[in-house]
Amino acid sequence: MKEKVNKTNAARLLDRAKVSYELVPYEVDESDLSAVHVAQQLHEPVEQVFKTLVLKGDKTGYFVCVIPGAEELDLKLAAKISGNKNCALIPMKDLLGVTGYIRGACSPLGMKKHFPTYMHETCLQFDFIYVSAGQRGLQIKVSPSDLMEVAQIELGKLL
Repeated sequence: MKEKVNKTNAARLLDRAKVSYELVPYEVDESDLSAVHVAQQLHEPVEQVFKTLVLKGDKTGYFVCVIPGAEELDLKLAAKISGNKNCALIPMKDLLGVTGYIRGACSPLGMKKHFPTYMHETCLQFDFIYVSAGQRGLQIKVSPSDLMEVAQIELGKLL
């Protein structure tokens, strides 16, 4: 018997846009919330599991970068693509207030407010990628182009 998975705001946005996707549950490890751990739980390549990072730029304010799970964001490239001179990840304590999401469950879809969002160009190498569904233990498997359209994401070089 398949366990019932509750819809998240992110999933509802995809439903509204009539986009095909799958909600995929996984085992949460509170001591390891990394995308690498998520990829291992899903038995998928970590390059296909994307993490969502929230930053603040010196000119534009908040913005979002979505990058492959094992990679480190290049802050210079993130600043450049977002129209800032420099930027930094927001403090963890601010994440819930700014996005409505907690660490390990930040989705590029369904934040409290829409922020400019940029996704690393390697996403287009795959028919589908995984991003957080907005709660720990749940990922959305979706086509990168559908995700980009629904979440108004721009493609760019972020690594």
